Amino acid sequence: NPRTLTGVEAVIDKDACGAKLAAELDADGFIILTDGGGIWQNFGKPNAREMKKASPEYLEGTKAGKNFPGSMGPKIQAAIDFVNNSKSPNAWAAIGDLRDVSKIFNNEEGTLVMKDVKGEGVVWREQKAEPSPPKQSKEPHKSG
Repeated sequence: NPRTLTGVEAVIDKDACGAKLAAELDADGFIILTDGGGIWQNFGKPNAREMKKASPEYLEGTKAGKNFPGSMGPKIQAAIDFVNNSKSPNAWAAIGDLRDVSKIFNNEEGTLVMKDVKGEGVVWREQKAEPSPPKQSKEPHKSG
C-alpha cells in the first residue's frame, strides 16, 4: 500500500544484487566487469599471479579478496554466491577487465569461478604483468 510505505536512503551492493538477480533468472553465467582484471594472488607484489579458474571452495579457503573489502572482495563474494546458489551444476561466474569482455567468454582473460576445478581448485595463468592502476588525467573533466 503506497500510503503506508516510507522511503529511506540506502546503499546497495551492486555485485551481490547482480548475483542474486542472475540466480533468480536461472542464468548459466554471471560476469562482473572491473577496471583491473581478474582475481590475483599477492596483488601489487613482485610474486603476483592471476587465477585463470578457481572453485568457490578454493576462494573461500584462501580468503581471496578479504584484504580488499571495498573493491575485489565484494566481487569475489558475489561470484562465489552465484555459483553456489545456482540451480545449474555447470553455473559459472567470471571476473575480468571491461576491455577484455570478448576474451572473458573464452577464458582467455579474467578469472572463471566454477564448482568443478581439478586439482587444488585453482588454475594459474601464465605469468604476465599485473594490471596497472587506472591512470588519472591531469586535465579537468570535460563534459558536453
